[in-house]
Amino acid sequence: MLGVEIEQLKQPNEDNEDEMFWEHTPSGDITTASTHGALQSINWRSFDDGFPNLFINNAQDIRGRHVAFLAFFSSPCVIFEQLSVIFALPRLFVASFTLVLPFFPTGSFERMEEEGDVATAFTMARILSNIPISRGGPTSLVIYDIHALQERFYFGDHVLPCFETGIPLLKQRLHQLPDADNISIAFPDDGDKRFVRLKEGSAAGRHVVIVDDLVQSGGTLIECQKVLAAHGATKVSAYVTHGVFPKQSWERFLHKNEEESEKAFANFWITDSCPHTATTIANRAPFEIISLAGSIADALQI
Repeated sequence: MLGVEIEQLKQPNEDNEDEMFWEHTPSGDITTASTHGALQSINWRSFDDGFPNLFINNAQDIRGRHVAFLAFFSSPCVIFEQLSVIFALPRLFVASFTLVLPFFPTGSFERMEEEGDVATAFTMARILSNIPISRGGPTSLVIYDIHALQERFYFGDHVLPCFETGIPLLKQRLHQLPDADNISIAFPDDGDKRFVRLKEGSAAGRHVVIVDDLVQSGGTLIECQKVLAAHGATKVSAYVTHGVFPKQSWERFLHKNEEESEKAFANFWITDSCPHTATTIANRAPFEIISLAGSIADALQI
């Protein structure tokens, strides 16, 4: 059963964010882990048969350095080439190695419901757990808002998963809104029958922000918005850390005219954990991109 819980918004932590900039690219980048880190480059080439022909530029320069790789597993076809680099970097005599994978793409396929199901989240975790050990020990793995917390137990002892969240960034953004003192948070409660009802709390007269870890088609969010509006919410907005939006499903949320804008989501915040999506929908109402750059920089402090 899919319910919606309403709770009061707590005031955000006002700690300053690190201003370090991280560039998302389709195949990732290398950078040292200090705030003065040097961005390195990789030649992402292919042979005539389509298999990757990769080269890590200036490999000698990263010896003895703390190295981080920013990965983006946007599709199965790019995962192999990135894994090839990920497995090579710790063997270049680096002081430590950190893999930043903001979006763990198979996270929603974490369990078997009947014989024959393949839990691909477990498969991906097993692959990442076999990254070679560097001079500094096991690889640190940074993931944001993984779909199910029990997935932390899928990883082996050769990798140290660190689970971060984009919620503090959302709280900062909400604190900047003119109606910050009139905001409530709604959490979709996913279940088997997949219908929506108001589980507890009151939406009447409130600006309600629906918070979830990811969005695919967006159908659940739209149904939640309808229920909250029917229960008297003056505004309904949404936040998801990972805007997957396959087949351009983000288009159903666009403000096409003023009449639709009044009935639709007032705001829709996503992070840049899925950079292709973030680039496509930037500056299209109601979407707003919240950068993970400062949060990632904080996670890399050694």
